[in-house]
Amino acid sequence: MVDKGLNVKGLKVAVFDWDNTLAESRSTLVYAINQVLPQYGLETWEIVKQKRDNNLSFKDNFPRIFGDKAEEAYAKYTEIYLKEVQKRIHAFPKTQEVLDFFKKNHVAIMVMTNKDRRLLEYELPLLFNPKIFDNIVCGHEAKEDKPFGGHLVWTVKDILKPQDINHKTVWVMGDSPMDSRCAQAAGARPIRIGKPIWGDKDEKSGDICFFDSFVDFYESLLLSNSK
Repeated sequence: MVDKGLNVKGLKVAVFDWDNTLAESRSTLVYAINQVLPQYGLETWEIVKQKRDNNLSFKDNFPRIFGDKAEEAYAKYTEIYLKEVQKRIHAFPKTQEVLDFFKKNHVAIMVMTNKDRRLLEYELPLLFNPKIFDNIVCGHEAKEDKPFGGHLVWTVKDILKPQDINHKTVWVMGDSPMDSRCAQAAGARPIRIGKPIWGDKDEKSGDICFFDSFVDFYESLLLSNSK
């Protein structure tokens, strides 16, 4: 394992994306959406997802896919999702250890997601004790969602002012370019774990720190903070 310089000295907040970062929820999403698409004469998600705008959340892409039936289709999707998620959702190896590491080092941990709060609040307790998170911000709760930096500014506002957000004080852990762009827009350190759900490509990697898994991330944290 290479020491990537992830020393937590000076770190105030560790911000995590939810879907495909803290939680493997993609399988539930794909199952649920594939139950809804045929009801509107549409093909499978693997084909239909090409219509999505990768700057918008999954929910906010519904009008692009379902047109004026978007609200109705999303209601059907959420009911199927909520029935299925308990069977399918799981955390990735070493995720809890990473959260515990930050807590042990007096770093606030937060969730920043574009996801609908109704879904997030149902599934989060299936994996973690919600009390360990110092703040949770979902889609449409800040003035702007990821990839805009305002989502991060709003998430950490009780701890840091916008001018105090930098690579030392705030890290943003996520799986996608959307997460990285949000971190960069606010001046925080972007850390990518795993592969993006949708296979989105990075325009620029720049200052992004990449890890294949939480196992690698955890080992790097231990190494960087053992000196």
